Amino acid sequence: MSIQLNNVSKTYHLKGRNVEALKPTSLKVETGEIYGLIGYSGAGKSTLVRLINLLEKPTTGTVVVGDDNLTELSSKDLRKRRQKIGMIFQQFNLIESKTVYENIEFVLKASKYNKKDVPKRIEELLKLVGLSDKSSINAANLSGGQKQRVGIARALANNPDILLCDEATSALDPDTTKSILNLLKSINRTLGITIVIITHEMEVIKEIADRVGVMSAGEIIESGETYNVFSHPKEEITKDFVQEIYNFEVPAQIKESPQNQVITIQFLSENAEENYLNQLYRDFDLSISILNGRIEYIKEKPLGFLMFQVSGKVEEIERLKTHIDNTGGIERVGYIG
Repeated sequence: MSIQLNNVSKTYHLKGRNVEALKPTSLKVETGEIYGLIGYSGAGKSTLVRLINLLEKPTTGTVVVGDDNLTELSSKDLRKRRQKIGMIFQQFNLIESKTVYENIEFVLKASKYNKKDVPKRIEELLKLVGLSDKSSINAANLSGGQKQRVGIARALANNPDILLCDEATSALDPDTTKSILNLLKSINRTLGITIVIITHEMEVIKEIADRVGVMSAGEIIESGETYNVFSHPKEEITKDFVQEIYNFEVPAQIKESPQNQVITIQFLSENAEENYLNQLYRDFDLSISILNGRIEYIKEKPLGFLMFQVSGKVEEIERLKTHIDNTGGIERVGYIG
């Protein structure tokens, strides 16, 4: 199911003043894709995602899900439509005193699911999220990752077309985060559900998002296919997120000069794993020392950065830079390090 936001904004009236949480924003999420929204705290991510199912009503604009303009629906019709938009949260939102089975049953009863079909549906959901053996355990006794799996099962209970994930992995350790992201990818593939995931963690976006929007101060400042956005970032905040992954710093003892420079290069796609430095050692009369290097995978496509120190004649260093600039799939960058 597709999502279309048309000139949507949100302004709160707090203590006699207006606070613009989301500036006029238009966004299209295609049917069956995983769309990521990344930004620091206060960027407007949660406001935007809650506008999709009208947990927050927009100050301006329209929200269209599939063929339905949610902003024009009656309260009764909106409640019915929301049953097809699942949502998972950072803090799981489970009833801790109830069992896993009862937590999922609660959602099905609230939606007036056919009573005789409830046990079978819960069995299907528990199998889907890998908790078939946890049905009778109280939610309070589950690990964080298991609780989020129950949260996902609850969100999927009514066979939604869309799944909204509000910082769904922020309370989890890295290994558990990876397992939850793998589960979400599997759900997306097997059920065809459109997923919108918001996060402040670059690790989440690079692992799961087909496309991404970078948010700051209540607006999407940069968007596109995830690999393209982060291999060629335009905005400073986007560059900061890339820097968070690679975490390169020029050693304090290195004093740069025209004869002693630090160069960082970016390897794109198919060139990312080639041993490029061997060619530079061979073809240039320079002292070259590797300072840092790392390859990450964004949606399974490699993106590598290599930082090295070059010392020698200025003319030879400039010739090296020209060579790099003329090599396809390799670029000099200035925002790493």
